[in-house]
Amino acid sequence: RFIEIMVGRYNPQNLHSASREFVMPRFSGLSLITGLLLAAGIAQADVKIGVIASSTGPTAAVGIPQKNTVALLPTEIAGQRIEYIVLDDASDPTSAVTGVKKLLGEHRVDALIGPTTTPAALAILDFVAESKTPLLTTVGSSAVVLPMDDKKKWVFKTTQNDDLIAEAVLTHMLATGIKTLGFIGFNDPYGENWFKVFGGQAEKAGIKIIANERFSRTDQSVTGQVLKVIAARPDAVFIAATGGPAVLPQAGLLDKGYKGKIYQTHGVATNDFIRLGGKAVEGTLMAGGPMLVADDLPASNPIKSVAQGYIKAYEGKHGAGTMSTFGANTYDAGLLLQKTIPEALKKARAGSPEFRLALRDALESAREVVGAQGVFNMTAQNHNGMDQRSRLMMTVKNGKWVPLKD
Repeated sequence: RFIEIMVGRYNPQNLHSASREFVMPRFSGLSLITGLLLAAGIAQADVKIGVIASSTGPTAAVGIPQKNTVALLPTEIAGQRIEYIVLDDASDPTSAVTGVKKLLGEHRVDALIGPTTTPAALAILDFVAESKTPLLTTVGSSAVVLPMDDKKKWVFKTTQNDDLIAEAVLTHMLATGIKTLGFIGFNDPYGENWFKVFGGQAEKAGIKIIANERFSRTDQSVTGQVLKVIAARPDAVFIAATGGPAVLPQAGLLDKGYKGKIYQTHGVATNDFIRLGGKAVEGTLMAGGPMLVADDLPASNPIKSVAQGYIKAYEGKHGAGTMSTFGANTYDAGLLLQKTIPEALKKARAGSPEFRLALRDALESAREVVGAQGVFNMTAQNHNGMDQRSRLMMTVKNGKWVPLKD
């Protein structure tokens, strides 16, 4: 009623004359409402960013650093306040859908960051496209951005595409004389896409996959799968899994006496993988983002200073050795938004459909954006935009990720 009085929609006939003098100032209704909201301390943020991260559940080792990194993202861009609304999907695609619906419908966010897992990212694509809201996803699988279509044109990706990582891994395999492989992957879109991408490249390289096994993210044992792979006697084993669950098959291979090389995807690019795996993951081979070995990068590498800046900020809050490339993927999403939000604001007001479209277009035009994980050059057909500068081969040595020496 008070606001109705302010905008002149309430009949003050029965009010005391003194009251009428007070409530009928010569201002527009819109100005009065804005003033009242500001005075009440409930003014809305200028730009809203929704974040979905798996801070609990089987993928928490990946999602926690993503959630923690949000506190390091810019709170003001181009003079606009930025509000981040962070939700936990508990490593469950259904919960991710529920969370995204809330962020889009209730909070009316201008952009989204996340989620943590490929199944969750694929599950929310329809809602992202229908609402025409840009999504900067932090998952590994290229299936969320390729092949490009009307849905995926709203999705951008801050983790290296599978084919970029697979290329580096296969180059190393060829150089070390590997001819046969055992494959153990998740029985979900992450594992399936890796088998499709990696398997195709391996075949072209003349490397034969002679064993192909799957397991669930929540499995407590993979002994059966491990024994089948060992029985095939491959020169090396490639594991397509993420976070803590990726340790399980590697520990099983070691326990059963496997002596060949073991490769992992960049889904294990974290110090937590080493903490969880201990001696079982010594010697792991992986192609991953340069941030994980930032101190070993040459001074001429533009990624080095950005990566070190992120590490310093993150570990300043959470302790030495706590950083991970998964958090850096969220950080890079923030850097891309910092670059593109000013461009979108030139065309439309934050909170409007026109702004979301302008932001999508600006992201697609982003060039040479240097992040902690790589350098981004987006195009209409490439919504990842990372190249060879965004990956290098590394190994676990004495409980630490180190660059692999040629």
